[in-house]
Amino acid sequence: MTLQNKNSLYTLIRVNAIIIICFCCMKINAQENFADKCIGKWEGIMYMYGKGQLRDSLPVELDIQKTNRSDTWLWKTTYLSKTMPAVKDYKLVLKDAVTQTYATDEGNGIELMDYYFNNKLYSIFETHGVMLTSSYELQGNQLIFEVSSGKKIDENKEVNNYSVLNLQRVIFKRRK
Repeated sequence: MTLQNKNSLYTLIRVNAIIIICFCCMKINAQENFADKCIGKWEGIMYMYGKGQLRDSLPVELDIQKTNRSDTWLWKTTYLSKTMPAVKDYKLVLKDAVTQTYATDEGNGIELMDYYFNNKLYSIFETHGVMLTSSYELQGNQLIFEVSSGKKIDENKEVNNYSVLNLQRVIFKRRK
């Protein structure tokens, strides 16, 4: 093989490598984000636990819809309690598409930051001395929602420990 043929072959290999890299990058950028994969109507039963014991349950509906903004989704949860029905009408806002960082906008000036990893959206926040963790995990046609809460139980120079006193859990199934 002549030097000119070798140079042509190396050039062809480099061009093909660049084309493959470009296609891979386009595929990564074109992937749906978490919120788009969750669009639809969901229903399930919320199980509420206190200090490790099941305390109550109630039917819950979740309606996730795209808005006219490319970075915002309506995220409406309806708690179908016979004694204390409630609606949480929030928005999920994509803050950074590269890192898949979101904010849950409660509509009253409060935003909770959400972080996406491997089909699961996480949020940790504190209010009125109570630490809460929440997550949404998409598994096929199921969307698993959990919220746990507790208080600081001890503190030292190295570690702050928090109890887990309450848990709310719903396995939503997509309605047809």
